[in-house]
Amino acid sequence: MEAMERVRDKFFNRLRRKEYARLDKLRHVYLDYTGGSLHPQSLVDRHYQYLKKAVYGNPHSNNPASLLSEKMISRARKRVLDFFNASDYYCVFTHNASGALQIVGECYPFSGGRLLLTADNHNSVNGIREYCRSRGGGYSYSPMNCEDLSINEPELDRLLGAHPDKTFKLFAYPAQSNVSGVRHSLSWIKKAQEKGWDVLLDAAAFVPTSKLDLSVVSPDFVSLSFYKMFGYPTGIGCLLVKRSTFHKLKKPWYAGGTITLSAVKYSSYFLKPDHEKFEDGTVNYLNIPAVSFGLDFIEAIGMSTINSRVQELGFLMVSELHALRHDNGRPLVKLYGPGTMENRGGNFLLNFFDVAGEQYPFQDIEQMANMRMISLRTGCFCNPGIDELNHGLSEEQLRNYFVSRDHGDYFDFINFMGRLRGAVRVSIGLATTRADIERFVRWGKTLLNIAIC
Repeated sequence: MEAMERVRDKFFNRLRRKEYARLDKLRHVYLDYTGGSLHPQSLVDRHYQYLKKAVYGNPHSNNPASLLSEKMISRARKRVLDFFNASDYYCVFTHNASGALQIVGECYPFSGGRLLLTADNHNSVNGIREYCRSRGGGYSYSPMNCEDLSINEPELDRLLGAHPDKTFKLFAYPAQSNVSGVRHSLSWIKKAQEKGWDVLLDAAAFVPTSKLDLSVVSPDFVSLSFYKMFGYPTGIGCLLVKRSTFHKLKKPWYAGGTITLSAVKYSSYFLKPDHEKFEDGTVNYLNIPAVSFGLDFIEAIGMSTINSRVQELGFLMVSELHALRHDNGRPLVKLYGPGTMENRGGNFLLNFFDVAGEQYPFQDIEQMANMRMISLRTGCFCNPGIDELNHGLSEEQLRNYFVSRDHGDYFDFINFMGRLRGAVRVSIGLATTRADIERFVRWGKTLLNIAIC
């Protein structure tokens, strides 16, 4: 281990003992950081002290309690913009990243327009196509490369060059896959914009361990959730909107807190001119200030330090997974996506196979891990494109399933196809230690040289 790596190891081990002692107290190996990060103890303590010391009220008023809440919300909003170097953006607070994406889907002028998505996208991004389709717009997907789950760039270039006649075009993709961990190039943002596309960047899986500097790359819309960054508070995300693109979002309705005036006897209203027009009702005024505390916590550590740590632990994870082999030479684990840490973050998609090469149902893997107090995630992870590619599902097979019934679910589809789908995802983060990875690997070794049947 190199000197700098040893220094980081000591630092994060101390951080674990101070902020995340409950993990070791409960002997819990937590490997679902892409699902949600864990809150540090000091963040909760700081927020508790904040709540104790003053009286806070609904910000839609001018009394002292309301004015104090509005002051702290404004401070948190500025803190978010400063953290991402986003001085030319609006910050719209939402319930989560999905709420941020819904605003774009609901308000972007898709009528007669075009939507381009990558096949690697969270369902909250995929769902935007339904807004587009309902307004008469067209959409298409840029495919993935089967071998490493990267996006096929020549085909993406071709699709970005299409539809030069369209006035409104939106390109949506993740900075980092929420499933495979693949990091997609941020250079696509400028490339797409130069060809007339507005760009929606799903940054939810990227920003917990990587720096997003919006003074360097400038997508038109950015979605994220704060609990994925520092675990607390849940129920708060944001949509960052470039000021020069803000006018394109046409809100089709209004709610309390979003207007300056409304009438009943005459059917009209005036929306607020800035971020507030999209913050329906009363914002989470007690918890939004905690976002500032969470960003302070992250910044005190340093995003570059966090990124280096995740890369080091990721290298260990990949090396250990590749080494897991039955005595007959068959691999215990198939790792999807890149075989190294190049262009990947801290989440890993895999399946387990017995000594005869038969795949373990992911439900069995999850149950066995649960018994060892190891928290990981299984299924399709709200990202059907990757699962369809990994399991060789064709458009015809999918069509046959959907047209044959009015309702279905994941397990019904498995029965229909007569084969397994899904996978196991393990993800590392701020509180992960080498001991966590070693314990996960030791558990994996208990499955070596065993036949399912």
